[in-house]
Amino acid sequence: MSVELASVSFSYGRRKPNILNDLSYTVPEGFTVLLGPNGAGKSTLLKLACGMNQPAAGTVRLGRLTSRDRAFLTAVAWMPQNITAMTGLTAREQVAYTGWLKGMNRNDAWDAAATALERVHLRERADVKTKQLSGGQLRRVGVASALVHDAEVLLLDEPTAGMDPTQRRVFRDLILTLATSEVSVLMSTHDVADLAEEADHVTVLNEGAVTFTGATRDFLAHAPTDVPGARRAEVAYTNLAAHSTIY
Repeated sequence: MSVELASVSFSYGRRKPNILNDLSYTVPEGFTVLLGPNGAGKSTLLKLACGMNQPAAGTVRLGRLTSRDRAFLTAVAWMPQNITAMTGLTAREQVAYTGWLKGMNRNDAWDAAATALERVHLRERADVKTKQLSGGQLRRVGVASALVHDAEVLLLDEPTAGMDPTQRRVFRDLILTLATSEVSVLMSTHDVADLAEEADHVTVLNEGAVTFTGATRDFLAHAPTDVPGARRAEVAYTNLAAHSTIY
């Protein structure tokens, strides 16, 4: 199943302009990169898609569940831009605590935390205090926390911001491993080249509207074939921005 936003509108106050206005969008299966300039509405879309915020109009659904249902909040996981290391907790304790907050009992959360940390290749750091982890490792703890309750959809808000190239590569491989038929991943980024060529799908958001969504090959087709590597994604994005059409 996929998260579907149907005719959704949202603003951060009654007197504020809408960030999203009558937006309809379905999160594709597999791994999708959400691109767009700062202020485009990417974080707002993710917060609505996970049920953290509720739309002023329209609905957010996963199958028969709406974003107001507790079962929806269990099935859809969100990882914010900044992961906070909880003082005094180990990596496993922090992930287990998140599971408990999601409604798991203490024993199940503790067992699931070990499995989630193994999925993000942090099994050997499970008993290390989160304050002692590197920035890249703490981001992986954030992913484990999102996965601890067996979420079907994983929403990541600019998770690679501030990572060095090596950390980005490790994180990239991790997301590609997780994005299977069991888990759909939607990851926002302000870096056009970030993962775009390895994603299954690309969605472009600009000024609160989806201006492109489709397979990565269709996204890259907006750039000449002789443009090399990651540069091709940048050119495709620039060309789409210059000829913006709302889908």
